[in-house]
Amino acid sequence: MEELQKARHVDDPTAVGRRLRGARERAGLSQAALAAGCGCSGAYISRVEVGDRTPSLQLLRRLGRRLGVSADYLATGDITAEAGGSTLFEAELALRLNDLARAGQLYEHARAGAVADSERAQAMAGLGQVALHEGRARDAVELLEGAVETGGLDPVEHPTIAESLARAYAAAGELSPAIALLQRCIDIHEASPDVLQYIRFASMLGYALTDNGEFSAAERVVAKALAAGRDVADPYARARLYWSQSRLLAEQGQPAAAERYARKTLETLRATEDHYAIAHAIETLAHICLDLGRPEDALELLDEGEALIEAAGTPAEVAHYRLERARALAALGQREEAASLAMAIAGRLADVQPVDRGRAYFLLAELWRDLGELARARELYELALECAEAQAPSKYLIAAYRGFAELLKLEGRRDEALELLERALNVQVASGIRG
Repeated sequence: MEELQKARHVDDPTAVGRRLRGARERAGLSQAALAAGCGCSGAYISRVEVGDRTPSLQLLRRLGRRLGVSADYLATGDITAEAGGSTLFEAELALRLNDLARAGQLYEHARAGAVADSERAQAMAGLGQVALHEGRARDAVELLEGAVETGGLDPVEHPTIAESLARAYAAAGELSPAIALLQRCIDIHEASPDVLQYIRFASMLGYALTDNGEFSAAERVVAKALAAGRDVADPYARARLYWSQSRLLAEQGQPAAAERYARKTLETLRATEDHYAIAHAIETLAHICLDLGRPEDALELLDEGEALIEAAGTPAEVAHYRLERARALAALGQREEAASLAMAIAGRLADVQPVDRGRAYFLLAELWRDLGELARARELYELALECAEAQAPSKYLIAAYRGFAELLKLEGRRDEALELLERALNVQVASGIRG
């Protein structure tokens, strides 16, 4: 009876935990940082978030003030209180609903009307996330760095800002600062009780190291994260782990092993009904199926995910998704449809992030070569190499050298072709990427 009375101010401990975690992540605070300002421990916050503890009304009020939401919202989900009408709160909701135009307008309004540096920093961080979602990586870096400077923040104490800034660095082709920031984050979270945050940043570090060609380091980080997350039930955490392993194996030239983890990623994400994440997992798996010479399987997957990416993805993401469809169609002999798609895609690649743009140029070059359009293929191989040579060694750089060499041989330019094949071999030996 006493326990029932203590919990009467909340609707359900599990729901309270879910709302608290969402509000904390929107505010960009770690469990330890939130606890430090509210008179409890990070371990207690962790137990509240999984529904094992019910905070008192007094603590809910302190947590609400720290997070910019009301105690009523945390206790029952009521958003009609004071926080529900704030511009920043509305902007956060718009961002989570992928209404980027409205989120951008609201964040701009909040920045213009901010009376404190903390509010201005939060608005700038939100604008940075909008820019990142829209594929404007350089703008995202500037806004997020501005938020950190304006608010006097240490990004590692604000997980949402840290993740967004690391992603922005990587998308802009600046992998070194991304890796440095992510390493600081996992150093902090490795010793904390918040294993989900550790998995979050360890998975991202695995991605960044993989993209930077540091495969041995990536293997160590991913293996350690897999061990830490062995008993974790959170579907997003498990999907992050599987995805990082799949990407690492794919970049190392092991598509069969990569497929197993890509399928685990997709199966795990289906339970979340997160259409955006599911669409990207489908695209990854379809790409692997194409690498394995199974275009029918790839096209079946792409058919499933097309409506999802069109509803939730940016124009650049939709273009990249359709590129996989064009590859599948070409592999199945549907040349006219593949060529039509390829021409439409090529004009949209200017907005694709640098690493992905180089890979897209390479895939288009392969497509046009297979379609017999050698002049177009040559131009795209050159663009692919220009992008790829500016990044860390990857299987795409090796494949672009080899593909361009094959085209040059067809044109009778054997000496130039031999030079490219030697470059491919040198990169492969130096990087350890399998053929």
